[in-house]
Amino acid sequence: MADLLSRITINPTICHGQPTVRGLRYPVQNVLELLASGMTEAEILADYEDLEADDLRACQAYAAELLKTKTFYRLAS
Repeated sequence: MADLLSRITINPTICHGQPTVRGLRYPVQNVLELLASGMTEAEILADYEDLEADDLRACQAYAAELLKTKTFYRLAS
């Protein structure tokens, strides 16, 4: 898991400090939204040639780590 998480970087000069994949301009949020939309791994990798399969898994691992927080708040509906 640590190897995957090392692929996620935060740099204040890239994408306004959002977590991104390997310092590229691919925010974790966008990758997760692509996966949630139903795109397959193969489709995403074909559309975004800079990304690797482990990058997609790293985004999912990062989201899983964020969910380990102690406090949750309901999103506005």
